[in-house]
Amino acid sequence: MSNYDYIIIGAGAAGLQLAAALGNDPYFSNRSILVIDKDDKTKNDRTWCFWEEGTGGFEPILSHQWSRIKFAGKELDLSTKLHPYNYKMVKGLDLYNYYVPKVKAYPNINWVQEEVLKLVETEAHVEVITQNSKYRGKQVFNSKFDRSKMMGQTKYPVLQQHFLGWFVKTGKPVFNPDEATFMDFSIPQNGNTRFMYVLPFSENEALLEYTLFSEKLLEKSEYEQGIREYIAEKLGGTPYEILETEQGCIPMTCYPFHKENSDRIFHMGIAGGWAKPSTGFTFYNTYKEIKRVVATLKDSKSLKSLNKRDKFWFYDLLLLDILYKDNHLGGAIFESMFKRRKVELILKFLGNGTSFREDLKIISACPKRPFLKALWNRIF
Repeated sequence: MSNYDYIIIGAGAAGLQLAAALGNDPYFSNRSILVIDKDDKTKNDRTWCFWEEGTGGFEPILSHQWSRIKFAGKELDLSTKLHPYNYKMVKGLDLYNYYVPKVKAYPNINWVQEEVLKLVETEAHVEVITQNSKYRGKQVFNSKFDRSKMMGQTKYPVLQQHFLGWFVKTGKPVFNPDEATFMDFSIPQNGNTRFMYVLPFSENEALLEYTLFSEKLLEKSEYEQGIREYIAEKLGGTPYEILETEQGCIPMTCYPFHKENSDRIFHMGIAGGWAKPSTGFTFYNTYKEIKRVVATLKDSKSLKSLNKRDKFWFYDLLLLDILYKDNHLGGAIFESMFKRRKVELILKFLGNGTSFREDLKIISACPKRPFLKALWNRIF
């Protein structure tokens, strides 16, 4: 049985960034590291988006970025500059092509393509059992997501950000490649929180995603019909072809994922609760969390010190309480924010970067009654 200091399970955004950070830091050069993933990382299986000031660490693999965003609702149609932010997109395959060769080239990192079946933790190590082998690690970083405990409780509501997207090419120019549609709530809500999300890459190519924040998923045909209707109404029914498709589902919950951590097993990515509960955005938060993990390891502190709730966790909890009971209110809440506050402040808030004074500006722009009711129910 092979022994390692660190074993990383899953080579998605979290696993790859952690492996690259450890491999690139001389502090860990004498640590043995194993990366395990069941896939060969040769497929473009997802896209990630985030907003950021100026240039950052992902510039070499950005597929596109936008300097403007659009927000639409029942009474609002807003088009605005994002300064000081840019909205950025990374394709899964570009991330893999960039990070996988780097990670495999580090002399202290081994990579195996196997499926992990079981973890057995003892006082001294964790035994990682795959379909072919057994490995032993002093510390395991696990991004394999198990929904069962999250779904088996009722204290914290669980919604889903679920979507289906088409990469389309239109017969004539209809898109503004400098402007991303962040949320378009002008579509029929049908008792839910539903919006269109549009990322144009040129005047006639874009990703259109029919997206919901709700408890239950839809039939595939309903997402597709939503995109068709949007093209017919908003894009003048222009002829188009579908180049690629993608579909996804991200949990939206304040469930304390850190309680699944132990002395030797640390969960990360969506499995670690790194998805922003109120929006589902995960990628940039993962980037920030990886920095905290590496710093904690270098300080020889317990990773349990990272398990802290902050004010943004509570804000998200109240919103999820509202949407779980009254799912149709999402569009009105977001529209109220975008109607009354500048987009830079909203994105700073959604990125967990605002001061308490700035928090109050956002909170005061939201409908009061649903939040006061949710607060009352949480307290009592």
